Amino acid sequence: MPQVRPMRADARRNYERLLKVAAEAFAEHGEGASLDDIARRAGVGSGTLYRHFPTRQALLEAAYLDRMEALAGRADELAARLPAGEALVEWLNELCVGTLEVRGMKSLLGSAVTDGGAVAVTACGTGMKEAAARLVEAAQREGTLRADVAPLDVLRLAHGVATASELANGDGSAVRRYVSLLTEGLWSAR
Repeated sequence: MPQVRPMRADARRNYERLLKVAAEAFAEHGEGASLDDIARRAGVGSGTLYRHFPTRQALLEAAYLDRMEALAGRADELAARLPAGEALVEWLNELCVGTLEVRGMKSLLGSAVTDGGAVAVTACGTGMKEAAARLVEAAQREGTLRADVAPLDVLRLAHGVATASELANGDGSAVRRYVSLLTEGLWSAR
C-alpha cells in the first residue's frame, strides 16, 4: 500500500489560504466566481490552485464541506429534541436558509441530488443524503410522513424551496412559508 506523504508546510498554507479566499469569493459572486481571481487573491498561481483542486466543483465542495457537514449534523441534534416530523421540518428550514445565506451552497445541494451521469457522489452529498434518510425514516415510522416519500425526494424539494425563496426575495424570509406549503403535501393523512 503506497504511503501518503504529508503536505509540506508551505503547501498546507497555500491550501488553507485558497479555501478561505474561495469561500469568500463564492459567497460574494456565487459558484461562478473566477478561479483565476481566487488564485490571485490567495497569492498563488493558477497551477497551484488546480494542483489542489482540479475542478471548480472540487474547490466549491472543499470550501463548504464544514458548513454542509454542520447542516447534516443538525439533523441528529433536531431529532434528539423534537418529534420526528417536526425535526424534519425544522431541518428543511435550516437547510434551505443555509443554502441561501452562503452563495454556492445551493449548487452543492443541487449536485448532491442529481441522478446518474458524470455527477460523482460527493462528501457533501453523502452527508446530506444520510441525514435526510435518518429524518425521513423516523418521520415515516412516526406516521407523520407519507410512506412513498424518499430521502432524495425531500432533498430535491428542499433545493426547489431554496430556489423559490431566492426568486421571491433572496434573503430566506420566504423559506418557512414554502416549507410549510410543501410539507402539507408530504404528510400522511392524519
